[in-house]
Amino acid sequence: MEFFSEISAVQNIIYIISSILFITGIKMLGKEDTAVKGNFLSAFAMFIAVAITVVSVIDPLILLIGIALGAIIGSSIALKVKMTSIPEMVALFNGFGGLATFLIAWSEFNSIPDSLFQHILIVITVFIGGVTFTGSLIAYGKLSEKIKIAKTSIITKIFTTVFYTSLIFLIYSIVQPVMPILDFDFFTVLLVLTLLAGIGFVLPIGGGDMPVVISLLNSLSGIAAAFAGLLLLNNVLIVAGSLVGASGLILTIIMAKAMNRSITNILFVGYASSSTSTSSEEQGEVSPISVGDAYLILESASSVLIVPGYGMAVAQAQHVVRELGELLEANGTEVKYGIHPVAGRMPGHMNVLLAEANVPYDVLAEPDDVNPTMDAVDVAVVIGANDVVNPSATEEPGSPIYGMPIIEVHNAKTVFVLKRSMSSGFAGVQNPLFFKQNTRMLFGDAKESIGGLVSEFKE
Repeated sequence: MEFFSEISAVQNIIYIISSILFITGIKMLGKEDTAVKGNFLSAFAMFIAVAITVVSVIDPLILLIGIALGAIIGSSIALKVKMTSIPEMVALFNGFGGLATFLIAWSEFNSIPDSLFQHILIVITVFIGGVTFTGSLIAYGKLSEKIKIAKTSIITKIFTTVFYTSLIFLIYSIVQPVMPILDFDFFTVLLVLTLLAGIGFVLPIGGGDMPVVISLLNSLSGIAAAFAGLLLLNNVLIVAGSLVGASGLILTIIMAKAMNRSITNILFVGYASSSTSTSSEEQGEVSPISVGDAYLILESASSVLIVPGYGMAVAQAQHVVRELGELLEANGTEVKYGIHPVAGRMPGHMNVLLAEANVPYDVLAEPDDVNPTMDAVDVAVVIGANDVVNPSATEEPGSPIYGMPIIEVHNAKTVFVLKRSMSSGFAGVQNPLFFKQNTRMLFGDAKESIGGLVSEFKE
């Protein structure tokens, strides 16, 4: 027993060190040039926290088996996942974090809560963890386009009703120890309703809002972990969960602000209900351009702004985009990359892809950096982005996306839009940019089109 008493003291010291490393690691994740080191530092913090926990357990066999299984599954997914599928992987990881806290709270309830406070903590942790788990699974399905259920469908309405019902039942579950109105196994009902509520929470939300939803689910998984830490009296779990919860919530607010919408609007209203705009109708004829003609214009340009979007991710064109940028710079052209906060399907999606392609951090610019000088840009190259460059946000007060900050490429001297078709973006709104006089449409696979431009430069 004396041995385990000494281990407990060492354990708390290690937990404090881990907490400091977590804080430092997350702070480093805020900058591109230190993000990789911050990721490793946070992973190391988790490693030593788990290691000291295993040592402090009398019979660590079950823990070691769980760690081994988790390591095998996690590393297999991480090694095989494509960079374009990172958003789906993040959604799944959020979900598994929620499931872990859901199971912890369930286990603590079976141990019989010691007080009303502990009972409330268990019930809330179960609810947040369960909603995060099933909600993240739906987010994964929407991101991977395996789930395509309309917001107006009867299935969505049923699950939405279940979600609101679960909120009412959650209130009853909290007060149940002091107000046992009905004699039934309320906790089993809570478990089932909670898992169904997660589906009803995310199912009505459109694909265009998934970046914000992922960020919010990440925050919820952290909050659930912090509550689980309170249940287990585990300091490092409380700190780590609080950090994830707070940083995820801040990011969610930033993302919502970037879309000029409230979190309430994103979760419970969506784009479609914002307006009755007619911007979905085509507004004229487009002007297509060939790779050869696009090369001639780019070759004589003195400044080029590249604006990547989800289309670049789908085509896996980030490497040829970087190569094109280098060839343009070698030709004496000033090249920048305009990165919108909600471009792609998760926060920082474009930053991750360009970092993988070794695009220098100092040429990445946010909308506020490039918009004031957009009229001086010779060519803006839009690669698969849609809603984040849609001028309806600034020119059409009736548009569902009106007021959303965008990258104002329509003010550039010439705009090349690389798309496979004339389909609208996640918001379901047609883009007037395609029909403007200074826009040229370069249809086809983005990787092949940019590869053709690279070949022209090399020849």
